[in-house]
Amino acid sequence: MTHPVTLFTGQWADLPFEEVARLAAGWGYDGLEIAASGDHLDLERADEDPAYLRSRLEILDRHGLKVFAVSNHLTGQAVCDDPIDFRHQAIVRPSTWGDGDPEGVRQRAAEDMKRAARVTRKLGADTVVGFTGSKIWPYVAMFPPVPESVIDAGYEDFARRWNPILDVFDDEGVRFAHEVHPSEIAYDYWSSIRALEAVGHRAAFGFNWDPSHMMWQNIDPVGFIVDLAERIYHVDCKDTRLRPPNGRSGVLGSHLAWGDPRRGWDFVSTGHGDVPWEDAFRALRAIGYSGPVSIEWEDAGMDRLHGAAQAVGFIRSLLWKLPQSSFDAAFSNQ
Repeated sequence: MTHPVTLFTGQWADLPFEEVARLAAGWGYDGLEIAASGDHLDLERADEDPAYLRSRLEILDRHGLKVFAVSNHLTGQAVCDDPIDFRHQAIVRPSTWGDGDPEGVRQRAAEDMKRAARVTRKLGADTVVGFTGSKIWPYVAMFPPVPESVIDAGYEDFARRWNPILDVFDDEGVRFAHEVHPSEIAYDYWSSIRALEAVGHRAAFGFNWDPSHMMWQNIDPVGFIVDLAERIYHVDCKDTRLRPPNGRSGVLGSHLAWGDPRRGWDFVSTGHGDVPWEDAFRALRAIGYSGPVSIEWEDAGMDRLHGAAQAVGFIRSLLWKLPQSSFDAAFSNQ
């Protein structure tokens, strides 16, 4: 089972792109999932300035790396969110924030998602990974009571805002891989099904399989692969450790900081948590997934320079451990 193993650069946006490329190459990564953050990739410049676009590719070439996907998570969050507030100002570029008028921010974010599709094609990749935002996430507790019409309107708002974006993705031959994640229109299994229905199951919209947030929501990450086989457009490997129940720590995190031992769960370096990685890779092989395996390193309790190197070693050992013959009967009874 041979896949390029890539590093998602979003957690490294404090470092220059050249430095991240140097580190990733030294650790043995094949390429990058480049985040449109920091100085890693300015989508406006890349869309308008061929010299700038070449400079990104030249950095990769110097370090023997390739680009396999572009991430525009942060801007995507602002497309559907309501309210738009100080949180978004902190994560989107100044040109997207503008004067901060909420609807203006949403529209500029939508244009940046279209730009991401164009730039991804120019870079020679075919997948944009990201978030959608959600008008109805603030109502996730469903109390005070929320009429069904409000939820319906939220999915309609998602479709109205994202279909024109997906039109550009179609034009460019690029796919959008939505990361199933809290605060998004698709945050668990059934909301993912409904999001697909909202956009008419159009081919441009699929999923980034990242099991970390599925685990603490009691969503089976392997079953998600099998059931939504045709929509697994990208794979991010981020691990989660679920702490033993103690009657105090709940799954919602209690507004405690990452790494706080009082939390009921936390992110850990890939291979150190509870994600069933071997079963997941068997499932990916069974459905014919042939794309990159991208490591999203995130662990508040481990030095990242050590953790990122360790994570690529774990994934490579797992891929090598599972020969082709071991998949032949996998999920034959599904």
